[in-house]
Amino acid sequence: MVNTPRSGGGAGTAAPPPQKRTGRPRDERIDRAVRDAVMEILNEVGYASLTLEAVASRGGTSKPALRRRWRSRQHLVVDSLAETLGTTPTPDTGCTHCDLIAGIGTLSQAFTTTVGRRALPALVADLADDPQLEREFLDSFFHPRRASTAEALRRGIRRGDIRADADIDLLLDMLASTTYYRVLFAHLPVTPTLAEDVVTVVLAGVATEQWRDEHGHGTAF
Repeated sequence: MVNTPRSGGGAGTAAPPPQKRTGRPRDERIDRAVRDAVMEILNEVGYASLTLEAVASRGGTSKPALRRRWRSRQHLVVDSLAETLGTTPTPDTGCTHCDLIAGIGTLSQAFTTTVGRRALPALVADLADDPQLEREFLDSFFHPRRASTAEALRRGIRRGDIRADADIDLLLDMLASTTYYRVLFAHLPVTPTLAEDVVTVVLAGVATEQWRDEHGHGTAF
C-alpha cells in the first residue's frame, strides 16, 4: 500500500484561507488637505470650474488617488461641504433658544460666503440627475445635521420650552428653509441675524407660555 501524505492539520481539516490584503490605510492628512483645496477652489472659481486636476495639484496628491477615495468630483464636493460645515451643528447648552440659533446659524455663516453661493445651487441641480449622489448628500450631510437639530427640539420639549404635540419634521423644515431659500434664489440676503430671527418667530408659534414669559413673547404669532 502506498501511503498518501496528509496535509497539515490532519484529515478533513481545510487549509486556512489566505490572508486578505487590506491595502495602504488612508492618510487623514491628505484627506484634510484635499478638502481644504476643494473649498479654496470653490471660493475662487466656483463649482462648475472645479476640476480633479486642480484639487490634486493643490492638495498634494494625484488624480488617481482622488478617484480611489471619492467616486466623482461631485462626491468630493459633498464630502468637503459635510466636513467643513459639520454634521452635528446644534449643541446642548441648556438653552433651547440658544441651541437652535447656534445650529441654524452655521448655515447662515457658510452660505454668506462665496463658496455657499456658488456651490449649493449647482450641487442641488446635480442631485436631481444622480440618485447615488443624492443619497450620498442626504446620508452624509443633510440627515445628520437634521438629526442634530431634531434632538435639540426634543430636548426643548423635555425642558417644557416647546409644546409636546409640536410637529418636529415641520419645525425642522421651517427653521432651515429660509436660509436655503435665500441662497438658492438670492432674492434676499442671508443676514447675520437671520438664524436668530427665524428661531424667534418659530418658537413664538410653538412655545409654551413658560417660554414666552421668559423670552418676552406674551402671545403667539
